[in-house]
Amino acid sequence: MLSLEYLMHGEYALNDSKPFDNLFLPNFCGVRMVLALVIIAQLLAFVLILGPYNNTDRWTDLSLISLFIQWVALSSAALLCLSRPLLRKLGNIPAACLSYILLIAITALVSEAVYRLLQNEALNVWVPITWHRDFLLRNIGISAIVSALALRYFYVQHQWKKNLESEANSRIQALQARIRPHFLFNCMNTIASLTRTQPQVAEATVQDLADLFRASLSDSQLRVPLSAELELSRKYLQIEKLRLGERLNVVWEMDDVPQDALVPSLSIQPLVENAIYHGIEPLPGGGTIRISGHKDNKLIHIIIDNPLLPSEVPARTQGNGMAMQNIRQRLEAYYGKHGKLRVEHTDKYPGRYVVQLSFPYLPSTA
Repeated sequence: MLSLEYLMHGEYALNDSKPFDNLFLPNFCGVRMVLALVIIAQLLAFVLILGPYNNTDRWTDLSLISLFIQWVALSSAALLCLSRPLLRKLGNIPAACLSYILLIAITALVSEAVYRLLQNEALNVWVPITWHRDFLLRNIGISAIVSALALRYFYVQHQWKKNLESEANSRIQALQARIRPHFLFNCMNTIASLTRTQPQVAEATVQDLADLFRASLSDSQLRVPLSAELELSRKYLQIEKLRLGERLNVVWEMDDVPQDALVPSLSIQPLVENAIYHGIEPLPGGGTIRISGHKDNKLIHIIIDNPLLPSEVPARTQGNGMAMQNIRQRLEAYYGKHGKLRVEHTDKYPGRYVVQLSFPYLPSTA
């Protein structure tokens, strides 16, 4: 069953090219947001009908209250949808004040329209004149309380997401600044050994190393095509192949994955680096790294697996958790619940350590 939070935020994470909008209000133009609003409005109608009523016909009261609240909710959503460009320019505090006024105004207008409609003689409904002011004030009061709570909820959710994004960016900056010294020294030694015997290979290795440093120092908030991220991983593997030789074997199975899919920068290469550092280097005979992927409906799954170290081989723990936690947080920041990084069960892949990366398919040409 879909949760209300998924209905309100899931579509935004899938369709927006940015991880977050500067405006704290959700996009009321989306279908899922409207559906969530209808559900919440109906729940409010149930809450109101549970109170003490003189009229014993609760089903009739529920239908009328539901119709009235749905009018107010859908009218408010339409107005916030149309005024979103203006609200985005104003900033959060003025936008919150203006949205609050608009919501109360919509409630007052719909209440007045309902009262005028009940005054129609064709409906044959007797409405006392004194009921007019009480009806308006009661509806405006309820709207003021509910609107304040809703706007507060949206603001808290927005701040939480901003904090999550800020923390994820800080972690990726720390990850980019943490270039393992052993990799740099080993790479320099490899280039030095190739300078006299294979100068062309040494020159190509220097260029690959420069590309790795360039990507490591780039903006962590960028999303790049999957082809660029895979090419960066290939260059890294080429450098490690020169050092490890026959101990390193790589199997690519990426033909079924669209290469134009957008992926956060440095989301695959660190996982490949972990596979070598934690799975290949400790083994005297080395092993095989398999990088595969497939597209399932709107989701792309990329699997990176390496040999699982035997119990007698001491495992390396330094750096592995930081990289994986950072990538997991960035995926959640960009794609919400649709972006995942998880370690698969070893019984499904005996003797292998398997990491799966999942994210929505967003083409770079869109």
